[in-house]
Amino acid sequence: MKIIMLGAPGAGKGTQAKRIAEKYGIPHISTGDIFRANIKGGTELGMKAKAFMDQGQLVPDEITIGMLLDRIHEADCVNGYVLDGFPRTIPQAESLTKALAEMGEAIDYAINVDVPDSAIVSRMGGRRACVNCGATYHVEFNAPKQEGVCDVCGEKLILREDDKPETVQNRLTVYHEQTQPLIDYYQKAGVLAEVDGTQDMDQVFTDIVSVLGA
Repeated sequence: MKIIMLGAPGAGKGTQAKRIAEKYGIPHISTGDIFRANIKGGTELGMKAKAFMDQGQLVPDEITIGMLLDRIHEADCVNGYVLDGFPRTIPQAESLTKALAEMGEAIDYAINVDVPDSAIVSRMGGRRACVNCGATYHVEFNAPKQEGVCDVCGEKLILREDDKPETVQNRLTVYHEQTQPLIDYYQKAGVLAEVDGTQDMDQVFTDIVSVLGA
């Protein structure tokens, strides 16, 4: 079962991807993890990616896809995988489709976790992070025992730059321009499934499982 997770930043697709991976015994693959593993392992593609990243440049698609294809053909992917954070653009999606087709493979499901922008701004604006141990909270859904203080280590909690409303709005603008067209792309391919991401996390997961099958 080869699955792609779609959805705006803060829609909760990463959380759902982990749960899918656990339930179906397939790896949850995020591009961030692939980059870190290749750079740490000193692979040829990893070193090429690092050279671009060190200069503050975007890593070209062919390098990212090369690393991804290496990863999805490791032994633990024999029964499938969940891709989280890739593809982000139509050219990436087309390259992935082509590369898989050459191996007689294809994506089975593209699951879009649909959440309106207003809910995402509110959701992410409520996040708080510990500067010391990295623990994360939410003022509404997962509040610390003492306001502004980490339950784990007792250090101060902050609103990260990434979670400030103006930053979130900018990220959503980029998402709508670059990534949302993927919804149409996978709908035309006949593999798109949409779930309502404004529901409670367990209900979102139940809806996903009903799409994938128990």
